[in-house]
Amino acid sequence: MELPLVVGVDGSEPSLQAVDWAVDEAARRGLPLRLVHASLWERYEGSRPSFGTDRPAEEIMAQHIAASCAERARLRDPEVKVSADVLPEDAVSALLHVANESSALVMGCRGRGEVAGLLLGSVSLAVAARAVCPVVVVRGGERNRQGAFGRVVVGVGDSTQGSVAQRFAFAEAEARGCALHAVRAWRRPAHEHADHPLIADDAAGAHEERASALLTDALRAVVRNHPQVDVHRQAVEGPAHKVLLDASAEADLVVVGALRRHGPFGLQLGRVAHALLHHAACPVAVVPQRV
Repeated sequence: MELPLVVGVDGSEPSLQAVDWAVDEAARRGLPLRLVHASLWERYEGSRPSFGTDRPAEEIMAQHIAASCAERARLRDPEVKVSADVLPEDAVSALLHVANESSALVMGCRGRGEVAGLLLGSVSLAVAARAVCPVVVVRGGERNRQGAFGRVVVGVGDSTQGSVAQRFAFAEAEARGCALHAVRAWRRPAHEHADHPLIADDAAGAHEERASALLTDALRAVVRNHPQVDVHRQAVEGPAHKVLLDASAEADLVVVGALRRHGPFGLQLGRVAHALLHHAACPVAVVPQRV
């Protein structure tokens, strides 16, 4: 039995966007959809109104949020099997617990009560940094969220550290029937032949060729397993976070890996994942890899 796709919901607009995205994703993957609302989210996202009844206001609001989000999901695609749960925990703890039984977690970029200018909510960031399964933060423009560009982007670093993220990205491209753009950033030392433009151009060409070769090598195994996916490889000069942010402007999803270490520090997001989670123009998938 395949694990469900899980969505953290709180009734905010970003949360509803995450529900819509997750319904479409569950339909593509043939997965059941589980909506999870944590009943103690007001600790992080603001106070709840009082309803003046015998039942606690928090309980009433929690049940209403879960039920309304489930109804929204069923109306979007009646073929997707939908369930909804209210868990008596704070949001981060609840989602990290259910991550062990999830194919992936889907979240909005902000929650209730977040400051309007905040780039990424504290719950979303904490879960993305610690979950044991892939985490998708739904953000960016409507065309990106709706899959209008027909392109999944994956950042490719060292071949031994990104294989899980690459497999996730290829599976996404295959399920969507769209192109997979694999991007590797490269940089040359600022002082390298700075006084000799022709030599500098030759050196840049050598760096780009090496990056292209590493990109091809890193993808070799996963390409064999997904022969039907249309793969575009691109080695781009510049900082990796900027290269992927630029690529996200015309992408339906950007995928990056993050190292999962044993010990108190857990998942190491790194600069690239942080930048994408805060600034990407499309939904971002953070895929953990154990080391």
